[in-house]
Amino acid sequence: MFGSRAKTTMPTAPDALPGRETRPFTVPTTHEVLGTPLEGPWPDGTEVLYVAMGCFWGAERIFWQLPGVVTTAAGYIGGFTPNPTYEETCTGRTGHAEAVLVAYDPTQTTPELLLKAFWENHDPTQGNRQGNDVGTAYRSAIFWTTPEQEAAAKATREAFQGELTRVNAGSITTQLAPAQDVGEFWYAEDYHQQYLHKNPNGYCNHGPNGLTCPIGVANLPAQTDVLPPA
Repeated sequence: MFGSRAKTTMPTAPDALPGRETRPFTVPTTHEVLGTPLEGPWPDGTEVLYVAMGCFWGAERIFWQLPGVVTTAAGYIGGFTPNPTYEETCTGRTGHAEAVLVAYDPTQTTPELLLKAFWENHDPTQGNRQGNDVGTAYRSAIFWTTPEQEAAAKATREAFQGELTRVNAGSITTQLAPAQDVGEFWYAEDYHQQYLHKNPNGYCNHGPNGLTCPIGVANLPAQTDVLPPA
């Protein structure tokens, strides 16, 4: 998962790898932990948020543990290459970020609570890297699909920047954008899905960063401390 092959400059569409018309690998039909469909269909009313916070292995585990989450999946978003592979994405020449699809029940959780977990479990100030993982594929990003998610993304970003500023920890570099503007989410290979459930001692560079995002805590207080140590 380390970044020796990764590029730190985003490619342009003409320079990106060409990709292919169909998926070159299989994807499981069922979430290994939650037992729900990985690619749907999901219950009526399910909403989807996409987040990127470095390597998708640890990021996905954070979200499948949260109350109200219907399913999660590892994949690639924000680039140009159709049906990319992991090896292609690691070169930086597809433009994609390693990301997690989070499908959730909005009657059981909120975008604020999901994004609270996002901000508190990685370093959103590092630009095109996350720890030892270097390259545009490891950038921090939030891609929303609803107006409520957009509002939550902007509000939680502002709130968490206040915390970073308070401790002189730098400025947020997280990319914020509508999912419809950054292209399709492409599911990752089967071995990446729920990787840390299948490989409990596998590589993970996610966990509490020592700061608290103050947005959303009052709404569902019982759901604010749901993550065991990574």
